[in-house]
Amino acid sequence: MNKLSLAGTVWVASDIHLGPETPKTAIAFHDFLDKACANADALILCGDIFDAWIGDDFAQAAPPDWLLRTLDKLGQFSTTTPLWIGRGNRDFLIGHALAQRVGAQLLPDRVCLDTDYGHVLLSHGDEYCTADASYQRFRRIVRTPFIQKAFLALSLTLRRGIADWARQRSMAANRNKSARIMDVETRAVEQAFMEYDVDTMVHGHTHRPAVHQHTVGGRLRQRIVLPDWDYDHGEPPRAGWVSIDCNGTVLHQQDW
Repeated sequence: MNKLSLAGTVWVASDIHLGPETPKTAIAFHDFLDKACANADALILCGDIFDAWIGDDFAQAAPPDWLLRTLDKLGQFSTTTPLWIGRGNRDFLIGHALAQRVGAQLLPDRVCLDTDYGHVLLSHGDEYCTADASYQRFRRIVRTPFIQKAFLALSLTLRRGIADWARQRSMAANRNKSARIMDVETRAVEQAFMEYDVDTMVHGHTHRPAVHQHTVGGRLRQRIVLPDWDYDHGEPPRAGWVSIDCNGTVLHQQDW
């Protein structure tokens, strides 16, 4: 079991989906980092920080301005506040080189946080969407080390083209999927609660922020879904995070 002990106030965010077409979201995220620096003892970004990630060398060679600004901001943040980053379904190719570039530590897919409030199971959340069989097959394939090594051996231009094609295909496929299939499965969530023996779970991915109550193994347990971020495409803007401290957990949405 992957464990991480964090004392004090821990903030968790996910699904910022930064890219060249999200300048307003980037500004809001940078403001959020300033707020986290002033109020949190640690920050965890648990996946889909970027709308797509084609390899850490994308950030090392000659990153575009939109990316460079965020990398520098994250690097500045981590000089004063511990930072952890995880992988999502859009940026699963994030590696140790990027983490080192921004002064962060890389998270495993699922981690049990030992906080002042107690144990909290944290993940991106896509692994719980088990009803979406086609996505789960895709997830297993693209996370195979051989497949990743072959993809990363391609040129940046070719990788970018493949990523754009895959994103468009995914968006088209999702339009024909029911809301239930694209949400987490209760059985998968309950199994995780039992496996990790925790009463609190935090995840993102589904873009359906809420606090859910589950009764599992005769105990009442809490599952918090993180908001996604978007200040560029429609109104009202969306953003948020979860704070964890000795008093419990709080889901914050667009309150700055």
